Amino acid sequence: MPIHFGTDGWRAVISDSFTFDNLRIVTQAIADAVASDHWDKQGSPVDKSPGVDTKKIVVGYDTRFLSDRFAGEVSRVLAANGFTVLLAQSDSPTPAISFAVKYHNAIAGMMITASHNAPRYNGLKLKGAFGGSALPEQCRRVEVYINDNEQQARGPNLMDFNKARDAGLIQKFNPLPSYFEHLNKLINTNIIADNPQRFVVDAMYGSGRGVIKSFLQGTGCEIAEIRGEMNPGFGGVHPEPIAKYLGPLASAVSSGMGNFGVVTDGDADRIGAMDERGNFVDPHKIMALSLKYLVENRGWGGAVVRTVSTTRMIDRLAKRYGLKLYETPVGFNHIADYMMKEDVLIGGEESGGISFKGHIPEGDGPIMGLLLVEMIAAWKKSLFELVDDLLADVGPALYERVDLRLSRPVAKAEMTEFLTQKAPKEIGGQPVDEISQRDGVKYIMADDSWLLIRPSGTEPVLRVYAEGRNIEMVKALIGYGKTVAESAV
Repeated sequence: MPIHFGTDGWRAVISDSFTFDNLRIVTQAIADAVASDHWDKQGSPVDKSPGVDTKKIVVGYDTRFLSDRFAGEVSRVLAANGFTVLLAQSDSPTPAISFAVKYHNAIAGMMITASHNAPRYNGLKLKGAFGGSALPEQCRRVEVYINDNEQQARGPNLMDFNKARDAGLIQKFNPLPSYFEHLNKLINTNIIADNPQRFVVDAMYGSGRGVIKSFLQGTGCEIAEIRGEMNPGFGGVHPEPIAKYLGPLASAVSSGMGNFGVVTDGDADRIGAMDERGNFVDPHKIMALSLKYLVENRGWGGAVVRTVSTTRMIDRLAKRYGLKLYETPVGFNHIADYMMKEDVLIGGEESGGISFKGHIPEGDGPIMGLLLVEMIAAWKKSLFELVDDLLADVGPALYERVDLRLSRPVAKAEMTEFLTQKAPKEIGGQPVDEISQRDGVKYIMADDSWLLIRPSGTEPVLRVYAEGRNIEMVKALIGYGKTVAESAV
């Protein structure tokens, strides 16, 4: 049975591995894991703490094909196992569902989504009581029950949906009002109302549709939303907020629909943006601008956490402000670990998952889009000018990523050893100052440029990332990275 329950849940192709039967099997394993003592002993210290309802689970879903039906089936299995299910009444952003888990004191949450993956995929994300992705130990416990139930030929429990609703075991709810109430504490709508903005929101047909526009009602902002209608095929593209999928947003901005654009991915846990000239503003720049704003305008402090593949502009800003900086492996769950155990000002990764102080330990596209609108209103400059000032201050920093398709998965430990042993003395005329093995192998140059080579944790892909001070350096880093990566494979 081709089910692998990874760090952020399970994703598979619809009607191939992602079927109703397999989803019921996974849900039964989750029900078993949550009900077990191991969920408490190996999970977060807040799970099963006073106030957490150990028999309550929140279920949400995105706009993908059959997501609402899949969520209903998940609810039937959970109800049959004695859980009270709070089922979202319509498609919702993953961060809104994660917040609902914490707000309603639920023991766990389940989100039907394949996030930014291609339309043919669907998936399931598992959430802990603290409002973020379930911990690796908890996910491993689910896998144990998947295998154990299969060996014992134990099928999933199942309850009729209407009977479960009549019994109060499935209760539909709207996660947005409490989520908006929380966002109101973290986003200064008065600043936005004092200088209302005219901009475009690109929902990429995902479950972030309508969220930013609804939240800013009454602030005077003129918001044009594109790709906000229901389209389970996402217009034939990956709902991922990267430049190559943002042609419609570029057209909307260039045609005068708004002075800049913000974009969220398929389940709205990632953010991207576009300035008035049609330039893509990547998460590196959004996170760096946010760090600058939170320190300089709000006077906030705390640790800064970024993944190994995220810009070192963050390092230079953290050093200037005297803030502690942590580098983690790729994956927001590593950032969440720090957010739960100490005072973190901001944490983020290059793929667009970013969160900040006072919020849940989860990447959140809408809140970062709203913070970007607040920054533009407060600084009274265009997005192009803000990015230009940032790069003049702590840049320049040019970034590129290349994904190399593999015929088979690569052994990470062997590749890391090979790339460490074969480390060059210099690349692009810059000496290699440092070699990191935190996640794959990262060569850091004397001028703060860097090259990272790491295998994907979810597919047979070798990722090559580079950041340089000029385009020639980026090309040199990517060129070297592709050559050495291919020889490593």
